[in-house]
Amino acid sequence: MSREAVLRAALDLVDADGLDALSMRKLGTKLGKDPMALYRYAANRDALLDGLTELLLDQWIIPRTSDLPSWQDQLRYAAHDFRALVLQHPHVVPLLVTRPLSTPMGLRPLGALRPLEQILAVLRGAGFASAGALHAYRAYYGFLIGHILNELEEFVVNPDEDELGLKLGLHRLPKKDFPHLRQLAPMLLGYDGEAELDQGMTILLQGLQAQLHAKGPSIAPSASPSAS
Repeated sequence: MSREAVLRAALDLVDADGLDALSMRKLGTKLGKDPMALYRYAANRDALLDGLTELLLDQWIIPRTSDLPSWQDQLRYAAHDFRALVLQHPHVVPLLVTRPLSTPMGLRPLGALRPLEQILAVLRGAGFASAGALHAYRAYYGFLIGHILNELEEFVVNPDEDELGLKLGLHRLPKKDFPHLRQLAPMLLGYDGEAELDQGMTILLQGLQAQLHAKGPSIAPSASPSAS
């Protein structure tokens, strides 16, 4: 028994049955242990949820400059690694959005903060000032979370239908109010998560690069951001 073994068993339980299935009792049954013994490794269910966030984020690979000298390539690689990692554990995605907000930054598990520190280092190395690097990180991580939530969305409503609009349920939208959405049926059905992520990263990285060229290495947002 170790904290990592407990968290990995919790992750297996969540992967199989969802977040609602996670409890000390069920986890104890899975491990063949008295649930009371688990409190040595997690004070309560909330601590387990924080631990799952840490376990997942600590596996996120952020390349170093020695591996990929270009900061754009580092962030692009990290984005694809994040997607691959999270899609293996889709039930944990809500935790990546909600758990950091429930804990002050200084009290979060170190493993959950490691990617933030490493990405800030990448951005600082690219020429962003401290505040600008944090601003850029928030845009980057927000894009990744938004992309994953979008990719996990259920697009097909009626898989047995032949007509695209009916298959996607777009026939329910009034034509005069939603002409553009109705025209997007082929693109919605042919969604390629990896390609969409790469295209989005290109747009984001080009925007960040343009800011560096326009304002120089001391770039920072107009207002000092608060930690989140």
